[in-house]
Amino acid sequence: MKNNPVIAAIATAPGRGGVGVVRLSGQNLLPLAQILSGGKTPKPRVAMYTDFTDDQDRVIDNGLLLFFAAPASFTGEDVIELQGHGGPVVMQMLLQRCLQLGARLAEPGEFTKRAFLNNKLDLAQAESVADLIDASSQSAARMAVRSLKGAFSSEIHQLVDELITLRMLVEATLDFPEEDIDFLQAADAAGKLEHVQSALEHVLLHAEQGALLREGMKVVLVGAPNVGKSSLLNALAGEEVAIVTDIAGTTRDTVREQITLDGVPVHIIDTAGLRKTDDVVEKIGIERSQQAVQQADVALILVDQREGINETTAEILAQLPAGLHKIEVHNKIDLTGEVATSVPRETGQLHAFTDAETVIALSAKNGVGLDLLRQALLQQVGWQGESEGLFLARTRHIQALQQAQQELGYASQCQHDQIELFAEHLRLAQNALNEITGEFSADDLLGVIFSRFCIGK
Repeated sequence: MKNNPVIAAIATAPGRGGVGVVRLSGQNLLPLAQILSGGKTPKPRVAMYTDFTDDQDRVIDNGLLLFFAAPASFTGEDVIELQGHGGPVVMQMLLQRCLQLGARLAEPGEFTKRAFLNNKLDLAQAESVADLIDASSQSAARMAVRSLKGAFSSEIHQLVDELITLRMLVEATLDFPEEDIDFLQAADAAGKLEHVQSALEHVLLHAEQGALLREGMKVVLVGAPNVGKSSLLNALAGEEVAIVTDIAGTTRDTVREQITLDGVPVHIIDTAGLRKTDDVVEKIGIERSQQAVQQADVALILVDQREGINETTAEILAQLPAGLHKIEVHNKIDLTGEVATSVPRETGQLHAFTDAETVIALSAKNGVGLDLLRQALLQQVGWQGESEGLFLARTRHIQALQQAQQELGYASQCQHDQIELFAEHLRLAQNALNEITGEFSADDLLGVIFSRFCIGK
């Protein structure tokens, strides 16, 4: 990192604001801070009120200059923050002055990437910076802070430490096969492996729950035209986000809305009625609906109980991907006089038209039964409620944990008579865990991760 160029970027959101921040990071930035402040020398970590000047000593703006000397900074390098008035023109003038003095424009996530490369953050903590910025609920924000403070990393490091201890025992057995002492039995290697597997399962469960807080669940409303999909979307959203009429095909494109259930973001997509049509615009909407169904976690299959399954609905059901969670919703009970109910399909208490796991009778028009639907949605994705043990996790974290779990399963199978393979699977499990915190990661992975950050962060 010693030869890295100075980078600069506007660190506040685009647009007008009371305060705007330009951030710089690099080596030996004190002379640059003196130039920007018209010759004044800032003290490290002390806010200095000053004018920010251009190359002709004209005042661009005035505000606070903060200087953080390496390594006591976010990036581990010298860092300067210019806090001025938050007008777009003023911010661009300050940024251009920094570029004129030799800095280059920072790439997305480059400040956080430098913090990672300078060992100020591990990779999981670095990702939690972006997760905190992107948090779509209070629960997600709290979990992102936990990860940023190192809660997730601490769990991973503990698993790795236990794996290292177990690997040392196995390697000792391989290095000294002529010894009379059976190292593995004497040290209870089997018990240690079971303990690591149990701890990993616990971490994976919390990670999967945290992933729900970060990613949310994708729910699609599917069914024949005019069964009440748009009405149900409006009822769940609490506002009129979709047009409702008695005319089939009113929804000609996917309509998306986000709500929060028990802290979990829920992305609800009202699909255009999946049916054969000659209307060019409606055809495009139906194609988008089919794409949304393929990406969904849960499908709400709306059925008008008075009609049951007609030919159109049967065609829709045939297009649903295998393994998709389904809830069958009997809408319009306000017209049939039934009571709101939510039951497992196998009980037979409500006649099921599909193979959905749960059948619910409700009225989207007057809101009766909506709470039952909300509870069923959380149950379908395995949400167990927020707890202090959760931390936000990404898809790559889940995949790495699952890979480690698989390798430990292989290790368990060959621990008694194939010690070499036992050792190899333990090593691969450790590598998978190290990918989470960045101790073992490819450069291209780092590029993908940090490219999705904000510029200036």
